[in-house]
Amino acid sequence: MSKKKLYMVSLSGGKDSTAMLLRLIEEKRPIDLILFCDTGLEFPQMYDHLKKLEKYIGREITYLKAEHSFEYYFSEYMPKRKNPKLEKYGGMSWGGPYNRWCTAMLKTRVIAKYLKELKKEYDVIEYIGIAADEPERIKENGCYPLVEWSMTEKDCLDYCYAKGFDWGGLYEIFHRVSCWCCPLQALSELRKLYEHFPDLWAQLRRWDDSTWRQFRADYSVRELEIRFAFENEWSADGKSIRSRAFYNALKQRIEESRESA
Repeated sequence: MSKKKLYMVSLSGGKDSTAMLLRLIEEKRPIDLILFCDTGLEFPQMYDHLKKLEKYIGREITYLKAEHSFEYYFSEYMPKRKNPKLEKYGGMSWGGPYNRWCTAMLKTRVIAKYLKELKKEYDVIEYIGIAADEPERIKENGCYPLVEWSMTEKDCLDYCYAKGFDWGGLYEIFHRVSCWCCPLQALSELRKLYEHFPDLWAQLRRWDDSTWRQFRADYSVRELEIRFAFENEWSADGKSIRSRAFYNALKQRIEESRESA
């Protein structure tokens, strides 16, 4: 006996998945469930956006959340360590390119667990908000309405703006608006966080000061502060921050700060 179909929108809250949801509704496509997994690390403007979106579409969004918070996993959780030298440390600390534990534990595993239960009863059709100009992210057997509609990332943002959704200006600052504390962000994005969100940056510094693994392989949060301030200083003198001279001077500035700490 075949299972009843259940049509689910996988909503990240960003421009692509928001555009997908709005157009699916506009085209009267079947939607049984709108699913958002809350990592607890979204920009405050994102939570405002989700409330506005619910009001606009007149439907509830189902929120999922991991059993524990990011801070618990970051500072307290004691996993089995593959490296015995790390057994003395508490928490997972910062994720990295080869250990994106935060994505796994706060998002993908949470969603997978929820879907596993749904699939016992339903044939789940998941609408996935990947834009037409992101072919490397498309997998076989997925349902990608934005690809079907040939909507690029820019198209999605323009579409959302036209519907009155602006995320409190987040996309005027950042290229992507996922977890604000991700160490895998480009330096350009972290610089914007430093300049525009001092409260979030202060939290980032507190976390980095409290843990055993540096925020990034190349810089701690405090060293990023030194770098960004030094970039402004260097640029004010009309000098290029892309030069070898800048990096040599920056290295010296950071070493001086370590010695004086």
